[in-house]
Amino acid sequence: MTVETPSGADAYADATPVSAAGWVRILAGYREPDTLRSTFEIGVSLIPFAAIWTVAWLLIPVSPLAAAALACVNGLFLLRLFCIQHDCGHGSFFSNRTLSDWIGRAIGVLTLTPYDVWRRSHSMHHSGAGNLQRRGMGDVLTLTLEEYRARSWFGRLRYRAYRNPLVLFVLGPAYVFYVENRVPLGHMDAGWRIWVSSVGTTLCAGLMVGLIAWFGGLMPLLLIFVPTTLVAATLGVWLFYVQHQFEETHWDHPEDWDMHDAALHGSSHYVMPGWLQWFTANIGIHHVHHLYSRIPFYRLTEVLRDHADLAQAQRLSIAESLACARLHLWDESQRRLLSFAEARAA
Repeated sequence: MTVETPSGADAYADATPVSAAGWVRILAGYREPDTLRSTFEIGVSLIPFAAIWTVAWLLIPVSPLAAAALACVNGLFLLRLFCIQHDCGHGSFFSNRTLSDWIGRAIGVLTLTPYDVWRRSHSMHHSGAGNLQRRGMGDVLTLTLEEYRARSWFGRLRYRAYRNPLVLFVLGPAYVFYVENRVPLGHMDAGWRIWVSSVGTTLCAGLMVGLIAWFGGLMPLLLIFVPTTLVAATLGVWLFYVQHQFEETHWDHPEDWDMHDAALHGSSHYVMPGWLQWFTANIGIHHVHHLYSRIPFYRLTEVLRDHADLAQAQRLSIAESLACARLHLWDESQRRLLSFAEARAA
C-alpha cells in the first residue's frame, strides 16, 4: 500500500510505503519552527495567564468563590504553557536550542517542573515507549497480566491502589508536581546539571510562593495558586494517560520491539473540540508527535491536513477515552489492555 504525498510536501512527492519508518521521512518536512509563530504562541499563553491571575487576586475581597473559579479556568493556560515547555524540551519550538532550553526552564518555575530533569525522563519515555523491558521512567506503570498474577496478594493490592482513578488523577498529580518534582528521583547520579535544575526550580518556585504570601497572605495561595496548578496538573496527567493507555495500544519485548511501530501504534490520536485542542497545544495528535518529536505543536495540524492516513489513525474521542480509566493490565496473548474484571474472567 502506498500514499501519495500532497502538494504541501513536494520534497516527498514519490509514493512512500505506509509504514511507521516510512512516515518518518515524510514528517521531517514539517520540523522547521517559525520564530515569529513560536513567540506569538508564548505571548497568547503567558499574557492571559498573568492577566487572569491579576483579576482573580483583585476578586478575592469581592468574591472568593469567583476568584477560585477564575483560577480553575487559568489552569488551562498553565497547561498550555506546560505544553510549550514540552516542545522546548524536544528542541522543536525554536531553531536555537539554547533559547528553547532557557524558555523551558523559565516556564518550569510556573509549572513547578524542573526542566532538565523532566527533559531527561521524557527523553527516556520517547526512546523506550512500548518496550516491556524499559517501563518505569516517564510513564504510567503498567503490568502484564502474567506479572500481575505472579505477584503476592499484597503486591496486587498495591498495584490496584496505584491504578485507582482517585490515586492516578487526583492524588497523583498533586504528589508529582508538589512533592516528587522537588527531588530528581531516578536521576540522582545523572550529574550536577540535573541537581541544579531540580534545586534551582524549587528555590525559584519557593521565592514566587513567598512573594505571593508576603503581598497577599494565604488567600491568593489557597484560592488561586493551588486551584490553578492542580487543574493544570490533573489535566496534564489525564492527557498523558490516554495518550498511551488505550485498549489496542502497543507493547512488545525487546526482540520484537521497533521504536517507530511503537510510536505510531502505541500513541493515540485524541480528538478534542477546537478550543480544547488549542489549550492542549495539539498534544492529542500524539501518534504524529511520537513518530517525529521535532515537529512544533502548531504544525501537527498540517500533518493531518496533508495525510489522511495519519488523520484517521488511532482516533480516540473524549467519550471513548473515559473507558480507558478502567484498563490496567496488558494481555500479551490478546495484545490489548484489560480491566481487572476482564483479567479475572481470563
